[in-house]
Amino acid sequence: MGNDTAVTPEPLTDEQRDEAVEQIRTDGIVGFKGAFSRAWVQQLGEDIDVAFQEALTRPGGAVGRGPQRYYVEIHPQQLRGFAELAGHPWITAVAEAVLGSEYEIVEVGFDVPLPGAQYQPWHRDFPMPEETKTEQRLTSLAINVTTVDTTDEMGPFEIAPGTQWEHGDGFEHEMFPPKSEYDRYRELAVRKYPQMGDISIRSALTIHRGTENRSQLSRPVLVLGLDAPGAGNAERHDLAITSAYRDTLPAVVLDHLHCPVVDELTPITQKHTIEGLVMGEAEG
Repeated sequence: MGNDTAVTPEPLTDEQRDEAVEQIRTDGIVGFKGAFSRAWVQQLGEDIDVAFQEALTRPGGAVGRGPQRYYVEIHPQQLRGFAELAGHPWITAVAEAVLGSEYEIVEVGFDVPLPGAQYQPWHRDFPMPEETKTEQRLTSLAINVTTVDTTDEMGPFEIAPGTQWEHGDGFEHEMFPPKSEYDRYRELAVRKYPQMGDISIRSALTIHRGTENRSQLSRPVLVLGLDAPGAGNAERHDLAITSAYRDTLPAVVLDHLHCPVVDELTPITQKHTIEGLVMGEAEG
């Protein structure tokens, strides 16, 4: 399946785009309902399941982010709908407004909280860049796409709005706030219940955590990572595409995909060692 499974949405108006950007600056996250059809999301879920099962078979294929919770990074062409995702007009409009017209696609991956996944510690995904500290300029965005209809029993994503501007000088590894701050984050926190087809666009600096999955279902979530030029997050990732796949991509995607072009893809070995170690210290 390809284009026939994707919603063809109306582009955002200038006002809608500006409202989304303002919400990212204020809350650190904005959601869009019905960005994709349920059929497109079902296909995404199938591709994620194949990639997850493969990653579990090899060392470094999946990194633990707490009990019964995994992260896997993949190459774009492992998703049949990658072009529709990366070229979605709502995503490209917000990315250009926040990161500039030369933004780069640096990460494609997914989180899988399995049944029994525990609370993660509150965290951000990487240390705050100097540009954000001194200029309040965001240099990266994370797009999340759920593959299931999220319920409270599934351990929904929890985020503390506005915390993307906290410098984090006292954070462990500049990413993990001290437990003395947990009550404050719990008071701020908002749980998100996206349904199939919904997306969110957020600053990965906004303090957040996964919660306890009390259901019998996994809750896979796709992650698409975008950088402003020079932000440097590409160094943490190993995206690649083949030349044959490159030739299938539209310019709206290819212009932002600066990864190596290879003859044959090599499965990605995860580099997120700090998260893997510290995520084991989760509590409610």
